[in-house]
This record gives sequence, C-alpha cells and structure tokens, in this order.
Amino acid sequence: MLSMDLLLNNVLLDDPQSELNGSVVNILVRAGQITSIGTSEIPCDGKIIDLKGVSVSPGWMDIGVQAGEPGYEHREDFVSLAKAASAGGFTAIACLPNVNPVMDNKAAISYLKKNSLGLGVHFFPIGAVSEGANGGDITEMMDMTYHGAVAFSDGEMSIQHSGLMLRALLYCKSFGGLIINQPNDYTLSENGQLNEGVQAVSLGMKGIPALAEELMIQRDISLLDYADSRLHIAYVSTKGGVEMIRAAKSQGLNITASVAGINLLLDDTVVDGVNTNYKVMPPLRTKEDIEALQKGLLDGTIDCIASNHVPREEETKKLEFPYASFGAIGLQTTFSAVCTGLGKQVQAMSWANCLAIHPRKILGIQGVSIQKGQQANMTFFDTEKEWTVKEEDLFSKSKNSPFLGKKMKGKVLGILLGENLMLRL
Repeated sequence: MLSMDLLLNNVLLDDPQSELNGSVVNILVRAGQITSIGTSEIPCDGKIIDLKGVSVSPGWMDIGVQAGEPGYEHREDFVSLAKAASAGGFTAIACLPNVNPVMDNKAAISYLKKNSLGLGVHFFPIGAVSEGANGGDITEMMDMTYHGAVAFSDGEMSIQHSGLMLRALLYCKSFGGLIINQPNDYTLSENGQLNEGVQAVSLGMKGIPALAEELMIQRDISLLDYADSRLHIAYVSTKGGVEMIRAAKSQGLNITASVAGINLLLDDTVVDGVNTNYKVMPPLRTKEDIEALQKGLLDGTIDCIASNHVPREEETKKLEFPYASFGAIGLQTTFSAVCTGLGKQVQAMSWANCLAIHPRKILGIQGVSIQKGQQANMTFFDTEKEWTVKEEDLFSKSKNSPFLGKKMKGKVLGILLGENLMLRL
C-alpha cells in the first residue's frame, strides 16, 4: 500500500481514450489518484520508478473467471484468485456462478462481493441463469442485479434448453441485463475429448465437432433476434462461429463475443493424449480456426480476450486423458499467449481495447482511463520480454497450465489499483 507520492517515468501509454495515447509519458499518483500526466518532467518528493520500455494501459478486466470459493477452495479461493489475476494484469474479474452452492440468488451474490473486498482486485459476480445452473427453473435475475450481479450465465454448463434461453433473454430485456452463454450442444459433443479431426482419429478418441458450437451459436442468434435483447458468446473457437457472429453484428443485433487466449495460439496438433492440461473447453481447434479467430479479433467481430481460467486440482488432471477433467488456468498466461502469437497486430489495435475497455463496456461497468483526476487503475506490461512459465511462479492454487515449461514472449509486470501497487520488474 502506497503512503507517498508515486512518479512513473518514461512509460508508453496505451489508452485510446487519452489524447496522449501512444506517447511516452510521466504519471504522478497521489493518494491513489492521478494528479499529473504528460511528456514533460514532473517533480516528485516520493517514490520514483523509471519504466523505460514498459507499456501501461487502463487496468484489464476478465469476463468469465471460474472461482473456487465457496465449496471448491482447494482449487482456488478468493485470495489465490486475486493474486493470480493481479499477476496476469487484471485489476477486475467477473466470476462465473459454478461454485458450491451455485451463485443463483442474492445471498450468493452478496457473499462474493463481501468476501472479496480488500484483495487488491475488483470482483464482479455473474449470477446463474437457472437454479443450480442445471438448466431447469429460471432464477430471480432482477433481484440478483439489485445486489450486484453484472450479467447472467450458467457458466461452464452451456444452456441447452431453447425455451429457458428465450425466457432468460426476454427477462433480462426488462432491465437491460446481459446473458452469457458458452455454446456447446451436448448431444453432439457428449464424450468428446478433443477437437474432431485428424488428431482425434490418430489418438483413437471421440472428437468434439465444430458443429456442436456452431449450431448453438446459430440458435442463440435466432433467439436473440426474436427477443431483441443482449447476448454475449463466451469463448468462440471455430471459423463458422466467427462468421455467424460477424453476420449477426452486420444485422444490428446486440451481440458480443470473447475468445480465450489459448485458442488464439495453440491448435489441436499439440494434444498428445497424455498432457491433460491441453484438455480444455472449448477444445483447441485447427490452424484454420485460429486464423479466423485472429482475424475476427482484429476486425472487431470478437470484442475481447478472456482467460477461460478453470482451476482443477491435481487429482482430476493426473488421470488417463479420457477420464481427466476439462480446464486450464489462464489468468497469468493469457496476455503472453496472445502476445506470442499475435502481439504486433494487437498492439497496433491497442491492448487496452481488447483487455480493458471492451470488457467493461460489455458488462455495463464504469470505464477506466489513465487521465488526470482519475483513480489509478493501470496494468504494466512489456511486449518484448521473454519468460519461461514455471510452477513456482503461478499464484493459483491449481497448477493445471498447458504452458508449464514453455518460453513465451510478452510479460505482465504488475498493476496499480488506487494505492495498491504490485510491480515485478
């Protein structure tokens, strides 16, 4: 916690909302507030940090983090989640409802908000669409909104029932709410282990077809058109899915989408049937899908990048591939994964747009900017710095990262949120 003035010198500003965007600036922070920013020298009697070669953007936000608390604290608790988020550059995270008990009522929403205070990262609850996230009865979404829910989703449990999805869209329309769905038709993907294709055949495993995602995206778009509501497609992973979302946007539908960082970098050829950290949902797809996802991100069809952070304990991962759970942690490696595969293109478009500005706009949360008079809310990163992912550097309680031992390009150096500075140069 800062108790003195802080001067950040020679930092490259990445904030399209600022007239100084793209400039090397000096930033003075006093009592958690930006009191001066510019290209000229700023006097300071407090702590001075030279950040030459480092970029700064408004603090990043992740939509759809899988927390563990309550019920699965052995996987992740609020403290470890906050540490992982801040180390990954995120000053805010929106948490999915798949905990135990499920976050499907106002008491559960209040529990998250109360117990995540003071951890150096802002937590936002995403309430369940159905009771217990089991696809049955609809929840009291308006009540949860009044108590702080920023959106509604059954999280890792894709909404299968078309009637439930339509009722949810219509219900949310009455108060401007947002429905988030991860598209996956279980009747097509059931028992699938990885992307349907050559690699699945060579490993002798049942595949998860792109059709399972694309049919559900098309269904949800049709229901959205009928309901005239708001919809966010989480973790699109296929070429066909990108094309459908692009077409829906061209028709003027109120639809947004995210892509997981890992799906922008790795294709299904890395899946060897042994390393279960590559077993994720949505699965790693083909090189052609990756090209479509990258193009979709760069042309604005896909609005933001997400971590798809799913902590799993060792006991559920150190099994034969078909019996292992889906999921990988991603908060600390999302930026590096995207930077490794698509760094210069995203930098030209602005990291701030993909990771800070658009996520908050999607959720209707007050935006942040690096300007005089604003509370300090910043992420520091180096797009050229290389590092190797080591287990001891991961703050998540779970260590199920597909990038363990891998060298990556681009590293988050820390965050500043109010008077809370976490910087690892």
